[in-house]
Amino acid sequence: MSPQGAQQLTLSPGDALIVVDVQNDFLPGGSLAVPHGEEVIPALNRYLDAFVRCGLPVVATQDWHPPDHCSFRVYGGPWPLHCVAGSDGAAHAPALELPADAVIIRKGTQSKQDAYSGFDGTDLDLYLRSQKIRRLFVGGLATDYCVRYTVEDGLNAGYVMVLLRDAVRAVDVRPGDGERAEMEMIRRGAVPIRWEMLAV
Repeated sequence: MSPQGAQQLTLSPGDALIVVDVQNDFLPGGSLAVPHGEEVIPALNRYLDAFVRCGLPVVATQDWHPPDHCSFRVYGGPWPLHCVAGSDGAAHAPALELPADAVIIRKGTQSKQDAYSGFDGTDLDLYLRSQKIRRLFVGGLATDYCVRYTVEDGLNAGYVMVLLRDAVRAVDVRPGDGERAEMEMIRRGAVPIRWEMLAV
């Protein structure tokens, strides 16, 4: 049942799920752990199951940084070393139930260029258009960075963007950053839902 007054959404051809950066380094024990980041995994697994049962595409983004990436503090960036290409920290969380045919989009692969968005410097848009995708359901880590920029770039590219509010968690460098990011995504046109609002 959906909350009273909330619009239910039904999955249909033209939909795809984007799982953003659910990688070991962003989970408890990782070098850049997102507070409560592990909580997105069971939530995302429900959505993954629904998309797989409907035969709809699943995309998983992945930070895939060279060892000298510009986002690392040692090279003047804001973050500790994280998600170095090929490392265990860069691997998707083992508990995340990605289907075998999930499309993996790697970003931040150039030393001197950062990339929060799954669209930034990748062929994500090209892939989605080749599959005639019009609506994207987005969850993962972290609300105030890679989720936000992926959602905003998707809106700018003309997609209908659906924010899975029960399947995102924030870094919150400043308290409330995640909530502010959600409000900004919604203000720009993203559709906020939770699992109970999806008709499956």
